[in-house]
Amino acid sequence: MGKPTEITAGVTSFLTMAYIAVVNPAILSASGMPKSNIFFATCVSSAIATGVMGLWARYPFCLAPGMGLNAFFAFTVCGQMGVPWPTALAAVFISGLVFLALSLLGLRERIIAGVPTDLVRAIAAGIGLFIAFIGLQHAGIVVDHPQTLVTIGDLTARPTFVALVGLGVTAVLISVQVRGAVLIGIAATATMAVITGVSPVPEGIISMPSLPRETLGAAIPALPDLLRPEMIIVVFTMLFLDFFDTMGTLLALGYTAGKIDASGKLPRAKQAFAADAIGTLVGSLLGTSTVTTYIESGAGVVAGGRTGQTALVVAALFLLTLPFFPLVAAVPAIATAPALISVGAIMFASAAGINWKDPAIALPAFITILAMPATFSISNGLGLGFVIFAATHLVARRFRNVTPAVYVIAVAFILYFALGAK
Repeated sequence: MGKPTEITAGVTSFLTMAYIAVVNPAILSASGMPKSNIFFATCVSSAIATGVMGLWARYPFCLAPGMGLNAFFAFTVCGQMGVPWPTALAAVFISGLVFLALSLLGLRERIIAGVPTDLVRAIAAGIGLFIAFIGLQHAGIVVDHPQTLVTIGDLTARPTFVALVGLGVTAVLISVQVRGAVLIGIAATATMAVITGVSPVPEGIISMPSLPRETLGAAIPALPDLLRPEMIIVVFTMLFLDFFDTMGTLLALGYTAGKIDASGKLPRAKQAFAADAIGTLVGSLLGTSTVTTYIESGAGVVAGGRTGQTALVVAALFLLTLPFFPLVAAVPAIATAPALISVGAIMFASAAGINWKDPAIALPAFITILAMPATFSISNGLGLGFVIFAATHLVARRFRNVTPAVYVIAVAFILYFALGAK
């Protein structure tokens, strides 16, 4: 795999996840933190975590503050619970420390090694379907409906039409195996969006961000506030959500990239898990929520990324984003929608390897795949899949076919759902 391919893959991954540099400040600013501080923290923590992934774990996977986790931080912890944002950052810091310890001790690696191969394939397919669903939403092809929850959007609307044309271009390029097809598709769609007036022309090129003076290190003085019972629950929730989101994403990306070995294990999982823990620690000290591995990394994998060079390119681009915020902000969601839909379709191919003839495997695999987009949560899909997998094998008395890790995860998810998880 030549270096040019890794560079193309890195640029492709970055463009599909660059929206986080814009969206994360918009969400976390509801907690009271300044947007400029959050923007700086988002780019730097993403760069450091992705750099660690590339240099140490040597995988083409990319990291950034997690969607969902940032909403939990801003709207639940700081909003509904009324927790000050420095205390919430302290909770993120402690969760990062715990994750780092679990990663270095190899506990996370042992758990991920116990996941059955069929569930690994189902997780990859489910996340692929989830990515495609997000892309359909960004394109306006799927919209909400008060009676049926979802329905088809207005395909004649200009943004949706641009996205459909971009999807067609991307699909053709991928079909004829053009190198950098996904990246070209993003660029073509973004250009069409500007030409048709769907997306505004960038207002500028360079705009230096402010240093995170208000949020830098604010988590440390707030650490004593975590001794309250409600904050212990907050830390546990952050740990739980990030653990299983990262586990599912790593398994899915590892399978798509051909990194899962014959025994169904992901080599160097310890280093990969440590990358998100380090990113979370750095992010909490700079001013952002939990950092996690991004499913959008699949775009770079499909574009040919197979080594840590891809991740290093993404890390560099996040740092370069700091002064080029106007250009990043100008890439509309519809420009990345065709890439997400195409990548999702390719990732879904892993479902072909599932043993669909065995009901004890087919049912939990199907629920895993369906629940991720249906509940808009990787963790919920994982949880339902593990619980049903354990239950079907218990009923069928096939105890030897299931590792202890599966039962431990299933019990953890039962408790999680019982506590009213969303």
